[in-house]
Amino acid sequence: MNSEIFCFGKSDTGLIRKNNEDSFLIDPRMGFCTVADGMGGAAAGEVASNIFVETASQCLSLRQSVSPDHISTLVQKTFSLANQRILEHVQAHPDHNGMGCTAELLAFSDTGFVLGHMGDSRTYRMRNLELKQLSKDHSLVQDQLDQGLITSEQAQKHPHRNVILRAVGISDSVSLDLIRGKTYPGDLFLLCSDGLTDMVSHERILEELKTNKDLPELVDILIDLAKQAGGKDNITVVLARTI
Repeated sequence: MNSEIFCFGKSDTGLIRKNNEDSFLIDPRMGFCTVADGMGGAAAGEVASNIFVETASQCLSLRQSVSPDHISTLVQKTFSLANQRILEHVQAHPDHNGMGCTAELLAFSDTGFVLGHMGDSRTYRMRNLELKQLSKDHSLVQDQLDQGLITSEQAQKHPHRNVILRAVGISDSVSLDLIRGKTYPGDLFLLCSDGLTDMVSHERILEELKTNKDLPELVDILIDLAKQAGGKDNITVVLARTI
């Protein structure tokens, strides 16, 4: 990799849900971090998100080089294999029918990063004090926004804003967004479940990230902000800084 990576993450159940269906994993040594938000209710969602992060760990440990093409292949393999494993789990446990997860997998190559994205969890990058959303929500609301059917203000309060159009483990085929880019020292990446972004605005997140506090403190602050705003969902926040 072209730079050292420092990561920190945490997951919180929030104030309403009884259990946490989110999962995350950070492995600076292998140069990746991931967030998965389970769906399907209770234990089933938790199982799906756990399957994804365990698959990511297994696939990225097969890394033989840090070339962008090789890393991209491993990211694609992660999503494909996790999708297959979730479907197989549902076949063996029919009471878990409908389970799946959204997922972000950020892996660093020798020249930059590779991001795999499905669902409405998000990945952002802050560079030069500007926060850019790298992922694009696979949701009904985002689809309506793209078509100009609703405004961004209407999207924030849309009754169907939690309807997901793509997720891991829902269908036989995997429709994955694969995003590649360069990294520079000082880049700060944020991976999070929608428990953060449904509660805390883009502007407020940027305001905190710009303070340049230590990553553990920033993670705690973002989770606390989501809880202060209602904490209606599980909240998972992972930060990765290139040094």
